[in-house]
Amino acid sequence: MRVCVTGATGFIGCYLSDRLAREGHEVVGFDLLPPSPAQSLARFVRGDVRDAEAVRRALEGCDALFSLAAAHHDFGIEERTYYAVNETGSQILCDEADRAGIGQICWYSSCAVYGACPPPRQESAAPQPINPYGASKLAGERVFSAWAGRGGGRRALVVRPTITFGPGNVANMYSLIRQVHSRRFVIAGKATNYKSLSYVENLVDATMHLWGRGGSGFELFNFVEKPDLTSREIAQAVADALGLPSPGPTLPVPVVLALSLPFDAITAVTGRDLGVSSMRVRKLFLWETRFESDALAATGFRSAVPLREGIRRMVRWWVDAGADAKPKWRQPPAAVQKFPD
Repeated sequence: MRVCVTGATGFIGCYLSDRLAREGHEVVGFDLLPPSPAQSLARFVRGDVRDAEAVRRALEGCDALFSLAAAHHDFGIEERTYYAVNETGSQILCDEADRAGIGQICWYSSCAVYGACPPPRQESAAPQPINPYGASKLAGERVFSAWAGRGGGRRALVVRPTITFGPGNVANMYSLIRQVHSRRFVIAGKATNYKSLSYVENLVDATMHLWGRGGSGFELFNFVEKPDLTSREIAQAVADALGLPSPGPTLPVPVVLALSLPFDAITAVTGRDLGVSSMRVRKLFLWETRFESDALAATGFRSAVPLREGIRRMVRWWVDAGADAKPKWRQPPAAVQKFPD
């Protein structure tokens, strides 16, 4: 089967593309950034999901579509761009899928759609997004729901992962590992808030498991590792994997927030993500982002890699090869990007 993967050169996209290729599929990659030489792609189209012509080229001759392209960072992007990519881009994907005769789409949403929704945050709960990212992802879900609702054998499988990490990821967990290793990490307050996580290999396994069940219509699943860990337990798991007795000292929450303010100022002036901010302190130590994935469990899926082992694997990658990795700025700009054929 020929499969198009949008966002193919991103973190999850690389894992998913390689998995599809290993299973014998011909993978057509589509992304704003070119692939690495090691990536398993039969063809690559450089393009923007807001560009219908580029999407059309990528989908030519394809039988299915997996879409991971998204606008998703906390800063450095205009609100309208979230919607242009996550909602309007989704509509373009649906329209071009119809044009290409594709009736099978898997789209990655996010647990960010839940926002202020009280627990238990499961698929039947009413989302209450609190930021443009979560709201635009929810808008994208509605696009795919409407598309699948038109019948004709259309199937839209929507997966809502929470924060996803693993070897090769240069984001939140990467920053945590680097800070704990450098002995500059501090814990704010009790840090007993739970933080649901997703390990990338398990997420791809779950995606393939759900995809393999077949069917039609609109399907929605959270992806979350269980059991959840508290923010203190996550930091301690990183320290354990690094061979350290503890991740760092514990300080009162107001003190840690005050220490993060200079980083906020530098980011505001330079636009650089320094890996430390008052928002990240609040997210890590004050906010409980706990989600449920009972619907996925009911299908018989079980993660092959336990959460603490996933953390250990990422730490091992960081120690062996990842400490000098450089993050790639993957945010789509406000204007649609056009590339030559």
